[in-house]
Amino acid sequence: MGMKSSGVVAPRRAAMALVLATGVATLSGCYVVPVNQHPAHHPAHAHVVLPAPPPAPVTFSARLYPANELATHYGMVNAVVTNDLNGRGNFNTTISGESFVGEATRKAGSSRDGIANGAGNRGSYINCHYTMNSAALGTGSCTLSNGARFTMHVGQ
Repeated sequence: MGMKSSGVVAPRRAAMALVLATGVATLSGCYVVPVNQHPAHHPAHAHVVLPAPPPAPVTFSARLYPANELATHYGMVNAVVTNDLNGRGNFNTTISGESFVGEATRKAGSSRDGIANGAGNRGSYINCHYTMNSAALGTGSCTLSNGARFTMHVGQ
């Protein structure tokens, strides 16, 4: 029995050794290649670019000074121009209790010259022409529908 048993074990060991040797020989010519060969991007190194917020409108004060006899009756008048920074804005003033509301726009092809017009709540109107000498300072003139003329100073 001892003989029979050792005769069966030896061929099994030899077969097992042959299978292992074949597996090792087959794998010895292989190597592992990573699927993603690019370095990983880490959030700490990532740059996020956000669009800049639109610029906020800028508000300028304007002072209208009498420039003829008709305008002296009104005295100095305050006005406000709110520039949306896209070539136009809102214009408003109150003269002798009448509220004028309108818009201010730059003349075509000019970054400095503009026009401001306003309609009054009692039927009058005002027309102004101005030139900006810097981003925040300018001068011009305004005329009321009754002929009163004013010189205009825009800015601080």
